[in-house]
Amino acid sequence: MSTLPARLVLVGQPVDHSLYPRFQNAALRAAGIPLTYEVLDVPPDAVDRTMAELAAAGAAGNVTIPHKARVAARCHRLLPMAERTGAVNTFWTEQGRLVGDNTDPGGFDDAVRALLGALPRDLPVGVVGAGGAAAGVLAAMERWDGCRVRLYNRTRARAVALARRFAPLVTVAGSPAEALTGAALAVNATSVGLRDDALPFALHDLAPEAAVVDLVYRRGGTALVRAARARGHRAAGGLRMLVGQGARSFERWFGVAPDRELMWEAVRDEE
Repeated sequence: MSTLPARLVLVGQPVDHSLYPRFQNAALRAAGIPLTYEVLDVPPDAVDRTMAELAAAGAAGNVTIPHKARVAARCHRLLPMAERTGAVNTFWTEQGRLVGDNTDPGGFDDAVRALLGALPRDLPVGVVGAGGAAAGVLAAMERWDGCRVRLYNRTRARAVALARRFAPLVTVAGSPAEALTGAALAVNATSVGLRDDALPFALHDLAPEAAVVDLVYRRGGTALVRAARARGHRAAGGLRMLVGQGARSFERWFGVAPDRELMWEAVRDEE
């Protein structure tokens, strides 16, 4: 962007738990940028109005569940990754018009590298969920050599639609067990576990050597991450992905890279 945004905001619901302000404000202070990152709790029926107001104000920011696809539809222009996923997690304003991008795939790459040591090759993956977060995960995986994915979603039609978009990478599974059996990496791309200790899938469906990534993050780890580690699996929550995609968002807004280590230090106690 050539000019400083008027505001920096997170658009989603719920957002009261979000760690975006903590690490983004740390990065803003370190870079000497005179903005404060805010959160906006926006119900679904107010997304269009809110985004129109933000565009008129010259704002920029992030988008989280459940509004990523809705905001993508509101944007005047989408960058290639937002077009590929049909979801926007990063936006800014150009001449009063919204521009959208999706930095989730890069953030997911960061999370997997941190967990496994490198991006995998020839990996069978099971993914549960078929929303905007799942689309970001699949967009990352289609760049991995030899990856193949089995996808389950409670609403089968959504899984089928997403699998078609990412064919031939993805096949649709009829149950979580079918998606996860034989997978070397299991990914929770739903919001299950955000507010309570519910599990998105049964761990007994996993092979002993399987790794687990939960895109949800909670202080001390989600129930899924804790249970997976207790069973001997390598497991990580969504915090590393959150910081990675947030750093990429910062670069889109300001044209400079933030201090990633500082961003991580601002939230690592939540891991």
